[in-house]
Amino acid sequence: MNNAVNDGGGAGVWSATGFRPGTKTGAGAGPGTGSPSGTPGGADGDTGDGEIWSGCWVAERLGVELVGDEGLGELLGLALRRNPKRAHLLVSHVLGKHIPQSPAVVYGYGFALGLRVRDLLGEDEARRAVVLGYAETATGLGHSVADGVGLAPCLHSTRRPVDGVARAGGFEESHSHATSHLLLPENPGLLAGDGPLVLVDDEFSTGNTILNTIRDLHERYPRDRYVIVALVDMRSAADLGRLDDLAREIGARVDLVTAASGTVRLPEGVLEKGQALVARYESEAEASASGVSDSAGPDGQTAPEAPEAPEAPGAPGRPALRVKLGWPAGIPDGGRHGFTPEHRVRLEGALPAMAARIADALPSDARRVLVLGFEELMYAPLRLGVALEKLTDAEVRYSTTTRSPVLAVDDPGYAIRTRLVFPAHDNPADGPGDRYAYNVAGAGFDAVVAVVDSTADTPELHAPDGLLARLSAHTPSVLLAVVPSYVPARPSTVPPTASSTERRSMLPEPLRGPDFSSYAPDEVGWLLQDLSDTKLEAPTEEREEAIQSGGAHYAESLPVEYQPSDAYQELFHNALAVSATRIAQAVGVVTETVLAERSPRPVLVSLARAGTPVGVLMRRWAQHRHGLDLPHYAVSIVRGRGIDANALRWLAAHHDPADIVFVDGWTGKGAITRELAQAVEEFEASDGITGFDPEIAVLADPGSCVRTYGTREDFLIPSACLNSTVSGLISRTVLRADLVGEHDYHGAKFYRELAAADVSVAFLDAVADRFDSVDEAVDAQVKELLSTDRSPTWEGWAAVERISEEYGIHDVNLVKPGVGEATRVLLRRVPWKILARAGAGADLDHVRLLAEQRGVPVEEVAELPYTCVGLIHPKYTRGATGADGKAVSV
Repeated sequence: MNNAVNDGGGAGVWSATGFRPGTKTGAGAGPGTGSPSGTPGGADGDTGDGEIWSGCWVAERLGVELVGDEGLGELLGLALRRNPKRAHLLVSHVLGKHIPQSPAVVYGYGFALGLRVRDLLGEDEARRAVVLGYAETATGLGHSVADGVGLAPCLHSTRRPVDGVARAGGFEESHSHATSHLLLPENPGLLAGDGPLVLVDDEFSTGNTILNTIRDLHERYPRDRYVIVALVDMRSAADLGRLDDLAREIGARVDLVTAASGTVRLPEGVLEKGQALVARYESEAEASASGVSDSAGPDGQTAPEAPEAPEAPGAPGRPALRVKLGWPAGIPDGGRHGFTPEHRVRLEGALPAMAARIADALPSDARRVLVLGFEELMYAPLRLGVALEKLTDAEVRYSTTTRSPVLAVDDPGYAIRTRLVFPAHDNPADGPGDRYAYNVAGAGFDAVVAVVDSTADTPELHAPDGLLARLSAHTPSVLLAVVPSYVPARPSTVPPTASSTERRSMLPEPLRGPDFSSYAPDEVGWLLQDLSDTKLEAPTEEREEAIQSGGAHYAESLPVEYQPSDAYQELFHNALAVSATRIAQAVGVVTETVLAERSPRPVLVSLARAGTPVGVLMRRWAQHRHGLDLPHYAVSIVRGRGIDANALRWLAAHHDPADIVFVDGWTGKGAITRELAQAVEEFEASDGITGFDPEIAVLADPGSCVRTYGTREDFLIPSACLNSTVSGLISRTVLRADLVGEHDYHGAKFYRELAAADVSVAFLDAVADRFDSVDEAVDAQVKELLSTDRSPTWEGWAAVERISEEYGIHDVNLVKPGVGEATRVLLRRVPWKILARAGAGADLDHVRLLAEQRGVPVEEVAELPYTCVGLIHPKYTRGATGADGKAVSV
């Protein structure tokens, strides 16, 4: 089944004489538009040349025309290349390869196409899908589509073989000048599932490459459905039926999703004429430029290539300024070996800080900045560019270097105005050769940020004729940011080394009350270091500005502890009286589930601090019901930084990792669930210690993120109403380089001075007092749960993504779903607004009171999947609040 999914739009012809509206002829399967839903229409291409179409130079000389959607010429220009099969080159204005473009526009096109794929497939099928992008041009596009799909891992083909990684497939690109495509997933099972395969390329022309891919993979890993995604569908009339033929041949459904459609109308003899034109320009350039010229002249008749833009005075030879990105450990640099939704969550959290480091390194007077990626490394620099664009007032553009040799002609009607040539600098498997950067010279960039992976950070990159030197001749400032090349993990049977064992044995014993926390010493041991004498608190508004600007991570400081009013204290006690029985039942259910499925004598390890009261209650239930005295510890986990590895080392030295059960209070969108899974995987790879199960047991799972829970209702857990005064007087955990060394636990503070307001033990006692009354209800619920499918659906994550887009936030980290998370927003962050499910009752009384105190609007929403959702103020600066400090609408 060939289902061309395009939106309606006008049609016409783009030619040497400009755009002519009219009926489309042979333009492909169905009408399209210049931009997918949710992205800016059109693209400037940075030419500054008014209404001149960037394909008219080629159209005039070769008689080539684009026939199709009205927006087609805004998406595409034309250029020429030396190629025995196809002389013309369709040059995209929104791909970010040959033409510098706003990173937000480039990312927006791919993301919006991904949203359409998700709508086409539906949530369940999208969750089973895998997205495959094509090297080199569509690696960033494919990854952006995967982000729009949101639930699927992505992979891209590569022309770089990697030692020790077996091929899972490969195919040829018939019209390409480059080597074969390889598929090198770290997880061999990534392509082996039977869910939909989403194939992403920048253009869908003859369809040969994609058809070759589908045939190759279908033979190895047959499935029922394929979705092809491209910015433009440019098939000729003769090629339109080939997808239907393929679908019938393999017995699968094949869908097509594009932003625009059309075709290229080619006159007789165009290939030979184009080749002759390229040959003449190249020979004239060689004869006249003496190795200096990199761009061709404008008149198209006898003029040789014009010289590049004037070099910046004194720039040649100036070394590039290195920027230390602080790329998160274990996050792949792209999709060469696979990239999961969990990887994306971690990268999202780290991007603001990395972009801030780049912004700090830019010249203060830089008004036009290019982020330049490197061949297949398109996604990482694109996301850095998007984040940088949010942080700076400068005009940010994005493009990448390429293997593709294209003729450059300095004419406003030609898509490739200038060309930089430099030697390959990543030791390519097919040997040395020239590489290119287009439309960079003469574009007036005040600074260029070159982003490469560490494999490409070679002497050739820094050579006198290398990329950095070529850039420095055309811009006053060149920055170099190196992303670590991801090395796929290899199974290891090597036992822990003597040094790692020694390091674990040197770690201190857990802290316990009453010296650290108001809990009894047997209730919990804190695998933390005591930072009580360190000044860590900062005003909420100051912290929010630093966090959102990337200037600081949220775990590097602490919010000022909220001191509840008498009215709020009364609400807490009322809520506890009403909900204690419901909480007791949930505690019993989750504990019995752990004992039945995980371990008969589990070691409870709560994630400080919201998980700690739940861990204590689970320990009390095990004593009440079974007479078990379970060990219980609290450890730190930090979003974007992972779990405390030293705490894991201590636990592994004292307990069987298979008995460890991680405990948390509740799930929101599941970010910590994903963070823990990734952190445990990295820990096993680094330390060789295996057996930890990263699945979290929680009291409440409204986000449907885990299998082990007490309830999936989103209701008020009174321990979420307060901060340290319901958590043993312990602060949030702290991870800051000047306080936490390589062999230290993460830190926290013990607020002894708040003892008069402490209700930590009172909360535990109130719930434990209801244990006897819920025994029968717990047994009945556990019996039902153990016989049902409790697989996570990640509904919460999907809902958060929708809310983020619907409210124009575009950052899932600023959307906090559920009663507990919304309460945290009001207590610790700068809230923008609260979304409350229409008809929610007493569970939200404390939320309404806090919102009133902070001047935050509460908006009732009829179809909200949570009882409430807290929205952190987007793009926050202290200027975004009123004079009274209350949040205002944006």
